[in-house]
Amino acid sequence: MQLIQYTPGEELRPYIKSYKIVESHRRITNRVLPQTSFSMVIRYQGQISCLNGTKGRVLEPAIFSGLQKSARLIHYSPGTSAIIIIFTETGLPAFFRRPLHELFGRSVPLEEFFTASEISTLQDQLTRSQSNARRIEHLEQFLMQKLTGIPTDKLISAAIDRIYTTRGNIRIKSLIKELYVSQDAFEKRFRKTTGATPKQFSHIIKMNSVIAQFKSSPGLADLAFENGYYDQSHFTKDFKLFTGQTPTDFFQSPRLW
Repeated sequence: MQLIQYTPGEELRPYIKSYKIVESHRRITNRVLPQTSFSMVIRYQGQISCLNGTKGRVLEPAIFSGLQKSARLIHYSPGTSAIIIIFTETGLPAFFRRPLHELFGRSVPLEEFFTASEISTLQDQLTRSQSNARRIEHLEQFLMQKLTGIPTDKLISAAIDRIYTTRGNIRIKSLIKELYVSQDAFEKRFRKTTGATPKQFSHIIKMNSVIAQFKSSPGLADLAFENGYYDQSHFTKDFKLFTGQTPTDFFQSPRLW
């Protein structure tokens, strides 16, 4: 599998983190962990499936994925090519007016947001392009046409920065006090901007931080304790729900990205 990452143009950088072009020359399965960003996937060759146990569900050629609470196994058939758009945590409202929290834990066809003809035209452009650079050009032209001009919520951006700084280990009530905002108003704005509750969002950051710390940690017990777990079974339960594997199995398994 070949994975190539591209940086968005200057006008789109406040809203989009990166583009990833995936080219799978053989059959391969990747474990995708929950992240704090929405993603849009447009397949222009081959087939992509989401596996659940021994069964697989073939995904639509163009899908939009909300934030997830558990890992997913994504299977690429031989000869598959797709482009993945990774949005910034606060960037999506600049393109869509739909309540984003309704998409938590879901992946839906892109036709729920754009017309079938728009999607078909873009897929055709991606398929016919002779280079990945040209594919990015077509994609950015499409995205620029969809910008609504809605400004980024600075209060929510500040909250996200604070959650990252604490690696997800922060009480939401303490965060609200720091921001001088009511709990109800904050949670509504947070869900509207990020597509998740503050607690869900913090948990994703926390678990990804746990995984990132593993190589420098003396052991799993220390790793759990350093991240606020005083019960090993509670840590293992949360970890398995997030990754789909026990800590031991997960850290022994290869990962693509």
